[in-house]
Amino acid sequence: MAKDKKKLVEAITAQEVDFAQWYTDICKKAELVEYSSVKGFTVLRPYGYAIWENIQQDLDARFKATGHENVAMPMLIPESLLKKEGELVNGFAPEVAWVTTGGSEPLEERLAVRPTSETMFCDHFARVLQSYRDLPMLYNQWCSVVRWEKTTRPFLRTREFWWQEGHTIHETQAEAEAETEQQLNCYADFCEHDLCIPVIKGRKTDKEKFAGAEATYTIEAMMKDGKALQSGTSHYFGDKFSRAYDVTFTGRDNTLQYPYQTSWGCTTRLIGAIIMTHGDDDGLILPPAIAPIQVVIVPVAAHKPGVLEKARELADSLKNVARVKLDDSDKAPGWKFSQWEMKGVPLRIEVGPRDLEQGQCVLVRRDNREKQFVKLEDLPTAIPAALEALAKALYDRALENREARTFAATTMDEVLELVKTKTGFIKTMWCGDVACEEAMKEKAGLSSRCMPFAQEHLSDVCPICGKPAKTMVVWGIAY
Repeated sequence: MAKDKKKLVEAITAQEVDFAQWYTDICKKAELVEYSSVKGFTVLRPYGYAIWENIQQDLDARFKATGHENVAMPMLIPESLLKKEGELVNGFAPEVAWVTTGGSEPLEERLAVRPTSETMFCDHFARVLQSYRDLPMLYNQWCSVVRWEKTTRPFLRTREFWWQEGHTIHETQAEAEAETEQQLNCYADFCEHDLCIPVIKGRKTDKEKFAGAEATYTIEAMMKDGKALQSGTSHYFGDKFSRAYDVTFTGRDNTLQYPYQTSWGCTTRLIGAIIMTHGDDDGLILPPAIAPIQVVIVPVAAHKPGVLEKARELADSLKNVARVKLDDSDKAPGWKFSQWEMKGVPLRIEVGPRDLEQGQCVLVRRDNREKQFVKLEDLPTAIPAALEALAKALYDRALENREARTFAATTMDEVLELVKTKTGFIKTMWCGDVACEEAMKEKAGLSSRCMPFAQEHLSDVCPICGKPAKTMVVWGIAY
């Protein structure tokens, strides 16, 4: 058994040796994703898709609880429609894939494969919106989009990826701004409670905001290696898109008005965040809320009388307690242990002849390998308690990592010294000048992650130019 486990674990590169290769190994070995014959396009395998389904179901329920409805928009956008809002088209132009032929006939107008759907939603809103009585329109779409990225990595940056994109229009600016804040908080709560990933909420600088937005808000997470991962964004558009696409409604005073618009989204890169926040050298560690299998039952000495029968009985009796799988394959128990650890299953139940004699089983946590003997009749309460404890431990460990890798600096010399010796977030004051933001990128290799809502006063001046500064920025290296 030890030999089987050793062989399997050796297939994963150690994090300390090559973090990027470790990540790719897990994506493949845990059977989350496979490459396709089209460069930059991946196949979500059943296990990877099951994780995405659980993320989707959880978020979808949250969206519907606040009045949002799901719709489906066309995946092709006429070039003339895309160009109506200049900032948007300019922002996405380098990444757009174009359809130029239909069958054997050239098209009269190029069609963009959607990189995002603001234009199609605006076109739709312009057709169906009549009166203030129709507002708000709170829509969401689950789909894939295409952006022709130069470099790709599974989940983090692929040419096609799966996501949700919310699009809403409102009668007033205040309502739209409240929507933007609400959805950002929704993402933050989901990441922290269900994915066990602590996040920093804040506003993007104008340089980093979404093309065409008046304001972009973000949740930023830190991965194990100290790099940042943007994990969800919420955008306030004002009436800019409404004016560009002539979306109007008859207001309460009987005059034509432009609605205020938002959009917000998160993607399958959340799976990448889960891997890089919680995984170890043995594979995935999945937060219980989104784990396709929360408990795996492994019979030990399954050929002995009563073992397999009891394991099947347990699997049936616990199906209302957790998502349970019985591994009754003919593989060796040691191989099964390693395989399900690789796949990140939160809890493992081992049951063998000796356990049956004593009316118990062995319950093993994936995160710390902690074993406890549990009476079979106590499993319906022991399992939820263990899942809750594991989730808390994952969050606490991730938060500890972020706090240990977050540094404050008041001078550029301090920033450069930190960059040389540390990996993580660096907090500084900032004057607000984009030239200083670009200088930070050029000199230190850091991009602005956000201006946190929770501001701190670190000094009175910008470390880059020495001018007065009132805003704190979190800087980092991002995936």
